[in-house]
Amino acid sequence: MPHPDRRSVLAGLGATIAAPRIARAATIRDGAGRDIPIPGKVERIFPAGPPAAILIYTLAPDLLIGWPRANRPEEREFLLPGIGDRPEIGRITGRGNSANLEAVLQAKPDLIIDSGSTGRTYVELAERVQQQTGIPYALLDGRFSETPASYRILGQLTGRSARAETLARWCEDSFATIRDRIAAIPAEKRPSVYYARGPRGLETGLGGSINVETLSFLGTRNAASPSCRAERRPGEGANPVTIS
Repeated sequence: MPHPDRRSVLAGLGATIAAPRIARAATIRDGAGRDIPIPGKVERIFPAGPPAAILIYTLAPDLLIGWPRANRPEEREFLLPGIGDRPEIGRITGRGNSANLEAVLQAKPDLIIDSGSTGRTYVELAERVQQQTGIPYALLDGRFSETPASYRILGQLTGRSARAETLARWCEDSFATIRDRIAAIPAEKRPSVYYARGPRGLETGLGGSINVETLSFLGTRNAASPSCRAERRPGEGANPVTIS
């Protein structure tokens, strides 16, 4: 039997050494179409905002570093012990963003997750934070219809693909059931709904807003369109209105 030459042995050793690096360099496309490096191991996730925190909690609560806002006692009653009382870490996105890059680095996350708009503003923010911290920052599409896809992406990023697939399929089955039931309700019998936000209830979501998409999905009519005058603010979910 011929002995391997020196070149073959070195090539084999090189391939063995490089293999882990290649695995760590694997990427996945996030909800904004960005290629995100998949961390070799994920033990701590920083949620960029409240929607991301909830998404992470439902898939892998043990990986959640903390919450954008500390949960109140009455809220913690509905959350897992030891998870619901994790500390307030601030938020990177949205109004009142309070987590600067220094705070993010101090939390030592393996991964940053945002869920919501995939518009240019949020893409640029994700790119900037990822470049300055060196931490993979995945932006997931927060539209209701994209929930199954978001679970699958998050599952691959965290090594929890089996659990993510279970949740994604549950969402898809539930969506199909809801659509079938709504289809049987005549349009004239579907309710008109006003989505109230703000301390006076004079903020709402206009058609196409991520805030009211579930109302459309449920077959309701958005009352803001015919009965309110709203100031549209590009990129924002809530708009001030004047009741006419």
